[in-house]
Amino acid sequence: MTAPLLDPDLLKVFLAVAEHRSFTRAAATLNRTQSAVSVQIRRLEERLGAKLFQRTRAGAALTAAGQELLVYARRLLDLNAEAVDALRARKHEAVVRLGVMDDYGTIVVPPLLARFAKVHPEIRVEVETGLTATMPARLGEAYDLVIAMHPEGHGDGELLRREQAVWAAATSYSVRPHDTLAVALYPPGCLFRQWAADALEAAGLPWRLAFVSRTLTAVEAIAAQGLAITVVKAGTLPPRLHILSDGLPPLPGADIRLHRARKLPRPAALLADHLQLGISQPASHILP
Repeated sequence: MTAPLLDPDLLKVFLAVAEHRSFTRAAATLNRTQSAVSVQIRRLEERLGAKLFQRTRAGAALTAAGQELLVYARRLLDLNAEAVDALRARKHEAVVRLGVMDDYGTIVVPPLLARFAKVHPEIRVEVETGLTATMPARLGEAYDLVIAMHPEGHGDGELLRREQAVWAAATSYSVRPHDTLAVALYPPGCLFRQWAADALEAAGLPWRLAFVSRTLTAVEAIAAQGLAITVVKAGTLPPRLHILSDGLPPLPGADIRLHRARKLPRPAALLADHLQLGISQPASHILP
């Protein structure tokens, strides 16, 4: 047997009568006639199969069933109001989609997003980290904004800052002549992987790809254990690693550029300006 549905409008009438203990006063509060209120209470009683009020000289008193319904009626109406408020708020909530390389998404961007959220709590930012080589081509489709790395002096978008690619390893690590270098890098498509391979081959140094991961955290962990060397940006050098210079070929510089989708909505434009200002400043002004 299907349970009867509790109409929120009937519950509102029920609560008004219960709170005022009077059909007449409830009708005045609801701006309805007394007969209309009586009909709605009767309809609710018929749906529940229970008497909810007992008429007395003092007014309308709740029955035992009415007392029990009172608790549920308040909870149901509160939940109904909460759902409506949440959905209305979501309707006005703006979403900005940001693509960014892993190291900036881990180290540089989070404190900037925290500051942005304090000023613009109504704007929700969705962040995707990873290889940014193909992200700018998906602006408007998958991203509103992309922070990407390009070879120095190349690439579209707004130049945010210049970074230097450097070799990095555990503090205890040292490059020994004639050893085959174990290198931890990122998947194909990453500029650091290409630059590392080109530099080592050009220098005639023996090497092997010992570890591959899309995340800075995993690559850093391998390098920090002394199992391999890697390539990072000097500006985002992980604290567990140090820069290697002796015995290794120099690496190119990189441009960090901000790409904006065409016809950028105002919320995305606000975030773009915030990131442009924050990242173009010295690192000491970015990190907490």
